Amino acid sequence: MEILARTVQATRAYGPVTALDSVTLDVPAGQLLGLLGPNGAGKTTLLQLLTGLRRPTSGTVELFGRDPRDAAARRRLGCTPQETGLPPTLRVHEVVGFVAGHFDDPVPTAELLDQFGLSGLGRRQTGGLSGGQKRRLAVAVAFVGRPDLVLLDEPTTGLDVEARRGLWDAIRRYHQAGGTVVLTSHYLEEVEALAERVVVIDQGRVRADGTLAQVRSLVPARRVRLRAPDLPELTGVDRSSRDGDRYELWTADSDALVRQLVTTGMPFRDLEVATASLEEAFLTLTAPGATTGTPGQPAREMAR
Repeated sequence: MEILARTVQATRAYGPVTALDSVTLDVPAGQLLGLLGPNGAGKTTLLQLLTGLRRPTSGTVELFGRDPRDAAARRRLGCTPQETGLPPTLRVHEVVGFVAGHFDDPVPTAELLDQFGLSGLGRRQTGGLSGGQKRRLAVAVAFVGRPDLVLLDEPTTGLDVEARRGLWDAIRRYHQAGGTVVLTSHYLEEVEALAERVVVIDQGRVRADGTLAQVRSLVPARRVRLRAPDLPELTGVDRSSRDGDRYELWTADSDALVRQLVTTGMPFRDLEVATASLEEAFLTLTAPGATTGTPGQPAREMAR
């Protein structure tokens, strides 16, 4: 499988601050990768290295097998940074046309605007667009050159729910047609809806890398939910919560806990046993004192 982008022990420091710390990462063709991490984790720095906007302090970075600063490599790349500035007096079709002029076979403007919910706005000055429309335009131009790889840094920031889901559909269509996407997001729902691979970064280091199921499995505890009028004291429960007759119990051994429930004779219903959600795994992996986990082999020292 072709590797479109790669970092090997890439470190980026800003004076005494290390924004990215020995990160090794491959982005194979055809993958949709979600990059998660708290503010200041190093996500944007990683994308800046891949686009050639920054150079690594040490280690190597490749884009299509070349130095990312090589213009020939970037011709196969589309990107939307976290913050974009659109000239307010330019019309939407002029912005698209300017970017399209850098590529040999761009997507026709009308087709591109339709794909991103901007139909009918081609002659509107960008200064007259809403914040959500500006963001959709900034994402749309990342796709105008029919790129092989698209890097999207917080692509749906500022969008309402309907616009966000419309953008998800456009990203899915591109991916289903064979395109490769790396996106950062603060919306865990967004990563769950789109990504087939999740990389969690915190304090400049990769904390987890795997499928959604693999990342969730890094939290060793299981969640047991049920309804009961009351519960006796149970062993093996790490933490619990109650809302009326609804209980939520966390345990490392859900089978043993369910057996206890049955042997008590206490009536209960609506029993549900589940692994941690992506949000719960993310919070655990980025908690103070957490250590890096490997999919399928939970980190023993991760904070609960």
